[in-house]
Amino acid sequence: MILEEEQLGIMPTHEALRLAEEKGLDLVEISPRAFPPVCRIMDYGKYKYEEAKKKQQARKRASTVETKEIKFRPKTEGHDMDFKVKHIRRFLEGGNKVRLAVVFRGREITHPKTGMNVLNRVVELCADIATVEATPNMEGRRMIMVIAPKPGVVRKAQEAKKAAAAQAQAALAVKKDQPGKQAPAVNEPDEDDDLDEDQINADIDEDDDDDAAEGDAPPADDAPPA
Repeated sequence: MILEEEQLGIMPTHEALRLAEEKGLDLVEISPRAFPPVCRIMDYGKYKYEEAKKKQQARKRASTVETKEIKFRPKTEGHDMDFKVKHIRRFLEGGNKVRLAVVFRGREITHPKTGMNVLNRVVELCADIATVEATPNMEGRRMIMVIAPKPGVVRKAQEAKKAAAAQAQAALAVKKDQPGKQAPAVNEPDEDDDLDEDQINADIDEDDDDDAAEGDAPPADDAPPA
C-alpha cells in the first residue's frame, strides 16, 4: 500500500478502503499482477486530469514531419539560389524533409546535366545538416530529389533559437535598466523567415512550361505549311 509515496506495507483491503475514505481519497490498484497486488491511495480524478494534460502537452511537442517542395530552374544561381537554400535549411532545421524539383522548360529537357548540377549544388550547401534520402529521378519535365535532416539537427536548431532568445532578452534588459549603455548586438530575424512554399516558389510557374513544351514540339505530319 502506498500513500503519498509512503510505503504503508501489506494491509487487508477493508482497512485500505477505510483509510482512503478517511482522507477523502480513492483506493487505486496500480499493479494487479503483483503478489500481493499493489494499491495507491490517491485523488484519482486529479491523477486522470494530470495524465491527460501530460499527453496533450506531449502531442503539442511532437512535430509532424512534412515534405516541403522547393522548385528550381536549370539555371538557378546567385541570389535566387541563396534565397531558396536559406529556406531549405529552415525547413530541415524544423524537422521536415525537402523535395527538390528542377523544372525544365522547352528544350532544356535535352540537357538534364544542368538540373543535376543545380541539385548537387543544393546538396553541397546543405551537407552539414542534410542527407540525400531519394536520389535524382525524372518525373515528366521535373527532376526530383529528396533530402532529409541529419540526426540531431532539429535539437541543435532549437538550442540555437533558445540562445538567441536569451540574448535578445539580455539586450532588452540592458536597454531598459541602463539607457546610456550600449546593449549587445542581436541578430534580428529576416522579414521572409515565415514564407511558405508557394511564396518561395513564386518565381516558377509550371503552367508556362506546358506552353513552352508545346511551342518547341516538332510540327505534326499533317500540319499546314508555314
